[in-house]
Amino acid sequence: MADSYEEFEATSLFCPRCRKAVPVRKKLLLVLPTGTKYDYLCAECGAPVGGKVDEDPTEFRRMVPPPRGLPPRARRLPGLRGPGTRAGGREPAP
Repeated sequence: MADSYEEFEATSLFCPRCRKAVPVRKKLLLVLPTGTKYDYLCAECGAPVGGKVDEDPTEFRRMVPPPRGLPPRARRLPGLRGPGTRAGGREPAP
């Protein structure tokens, strides 16, 4: 038999501060290449009461733009030479 449920969403959890089961709010913590991490907060006092890691990486791919190729070369300022030379183009003193 196939699994009936893909994933669960918590609607209420036990809050140790309120000492009872309370409704929760889901807060996004991290978006990673491997999935998304959420924190469940008590709707009455705001204390963290649980967490969830969603193993679906589509949220990460939606938020990170694709690469655009190589970055442009850095411009050199007039009067500056490469490393190891002095101003005026002379070689460094021995």
